[in-house]
Amino acid sequence: MGYISELRKIVGHRTLIMPCACVIIGDGKGNILLQKRVDDGTWGYHGGAIEIDESVEDALRREVYEELNIELDEIKLFGIYSGSKYHHIYPNKDETSCIDIVYVCEKYHGDMKLQEEEVSKIEWFNKENVPENISINHQDPIKDYFKTFE
Repeated sequence: MGYISELRKIVGHRTLIMPCACVIIGDGKGNILLQKRVDDGTWGYHGGAIEIDESVEDALRREVYEELNIELDEIKLFGIYSGSKYHHIYPNKDETSCIDIVYVCEKYHGDMKLQEEEVSKIEWFNKENVPENISINHQDPIKDYFKTFE
């Protein structure tokens, strides 16, 4: 998170607008792969902040490769989520107003290996067994994804 880290040196913990490239990795049968965050212990989809002059798709592929060591073969724009519900305060007190640009991917390749600094575990879930402690700003996109299988 180079760009955001540099801004934090100037603005401290004040709220930053943060565009994020995100992906819900699914199997096409109603199951999704979620990750558990190291910093706050919540579950969510994959992705992160977009760097200066980086395309959304490049940021998405970079973030997923960093977090999971896999490459996304096919991605499809799913939705853009923003607003007061997506205001997030990290455990270190940094505040962001996230704009989550969410994609869906059902085809990827590589041997999964977790980025231990950010991801403590990954697990497949379906609508019936989704964990309760999903990050607040990931809840609506995940619910919307499951609706596509109704």
